[in-house]
Amino acid sequence: MAKLTGLRATALLGMSTLLLGASLVSNAADTGRGRYIVEFKPGSAAEAGARSAISGAGGRVMLDLAEVSAVSVDLPHKAVALLQRSGHIESVSEDSPRYMYALVDPSGPPYQLGQGVPYGIKAVQADKLTDAFDANRKICIIDSGIDAVHEDLAGNVLSGENLTTSGTWDTDEAHHGTHVAGTIAAVDNPNVGVVGINPHKKLNIQIEKVFDASGSAPTSTIIKAMLGCMRAKANIVTMSLGSSVSNALEAKVVTLMAKRNMLLIAAAGNAGNNTLSFPAAYPEVVSVAAVDINNAHASFSQFNADVELSGPGVSVYSTVPMGTGTTASLTVGATPFSVNGLVGSPVLSRTGALYNYGTGEVSDPGVAGKVCLIQRGNISFADKVTHCQNDGGIAAVIYNNAPGNFSGTLNGAVTTIPSVSASDTDGATMLGMLGQSATVAVSASNYAFFDGTSMATPHVSGVAAEVWSYFPLCTAAQIRISLDNSALDLGPAGRDDNFGFGLVQAKAAFDRIQALGCGV
Repeated sequence: MAKLTGLRATALLGMSTLLLGASLVSNAADTGRGRYIVEFKPGSAAEAGARSAISGAGGRVMLDLAEVSAVSVDLPHKAVALLQRSGHIESVSEDSPRYMYALVDPSGPPYQLGQGVPYGIKAVQADKLTDAFDANRKICIIDSGIDAVHEDLAGNVLSGENLTTSGTWDTDEAHHGTHVAGTIAAVDNPNVGVVGINPHKKLNIQIEKVFDASGSAPTSTIIKAMLGCMRAKANIVTMSLGSSVSNALEAKVVTLMAKRNMLLIAAAGNAGNNTLSFPAAYPEVVSVAAVDINNAHASFSQFNADVELSGPGVSVYSTVPMGTGTTASLTVGATPFSVNGLVGSPVLSRTGALYNYGTGEVSDPGVAGKVCLIQRGNISFADKVTHCQNDGGIAAVIYNNAPGNFSGTLNGAVTTIPSVSASDTDGATMLGMLGQSATVAVSASNYAFFDGTSMATPHVSGVAAEVWSYFPLCTAAQIRISLDNSALDLGPAGRDDNFGFGLVQAKAAFDRIQALGCGV
């Protein structure tokens, strides 16, 4: 199948802001060194000569990519031109970083009791097709690892490789890989958490851990993980990652994987514009955009001629390492209100009389020992909560000054009181309940809402595994065509830059292949 031709800075799980596609050369400019991928010319003599030239130029090998006759090196910038002229070296390119494509989204009511079914499962028709034959498929997740002992992931058929210096392949310091894995394979266990697209522990899962808590990794590490997926004989590779910088060696490895009948799926990116993201933009890779619960295009999702399919990517509820998520609640008198915990709020519960603290800009000692009800606007959420705390307030509820609720963050500010956000209408209701007892609670959870094309991608990958398991004699290219042709068309009729061919559909793809055959 011919590829359709043709990143907002992401808040990395609420911890930091990363610039997508930034060059490591510029990052390392002050030191006069940078990280590069050096490809050797064919033959052992050329490799020996190339390695000698790298050493002679003051280079240090950071990662060996022997399978594709290349290395990643830390090298003086001034040595690049010299190596490019070497008769032993095929090419020298920047080993630029790749990033996770996710944002923390504390919006939406958490699942309080029993097992929840995230909206994305029904949206992609995963509930209309069983995963009874999943054992004949293997999916390779290139990400930040997995919490393998998670209550909703334990028992899956897992293997893995750690390409970081952080933990092991079955731990996840960034939380991202566990969230991705939950969408694919959270277990159908009564009264626990959520369910994934392939929930009965039959799918074979290879974990290639490339990200530590920083959420970034050199392209060479992603290439090493791709090679690991090949060694593991994976059928599907899912990559909720990328950047705006292409790489020649990565493109070659992607081509090699496709020739080995592997279906490659990657996130389109979160820049909210029409730029391309890699590896999604390579011809052999399915580029996945994000939609919300109403099948509307997500504002952050990149749109371009490369987008091929869409998946649910807004307020996606899934697994995170045990105890690292949060859930929030608010009760005033006997009335519960739907609230979102502010990112960075401490995990606490406090009860006190509800007090009108205005917009939180003016000191008011009258709030001491009480819960601050604060209107959004004029100053930051962190300042509002800090002012409440400094005046002796025991908790903060910030209500919207526009329709609906909102997702907020304390941007790293350290506070000692729980803080949540509420809608404008609930805020107006609470203004009529001042003086009543209010309980604000932010609690630890094993689940979280994330936004991103990172979240859309495993929906497509999980569906691909489920559908392909019924028709293992179809090729990867044929499954790709069948998924495209059976997608739920969104936006203008036919393929478009926002949605590609549309929202992936498991049952429709199954029905199409059963009726028409592979790749029609």
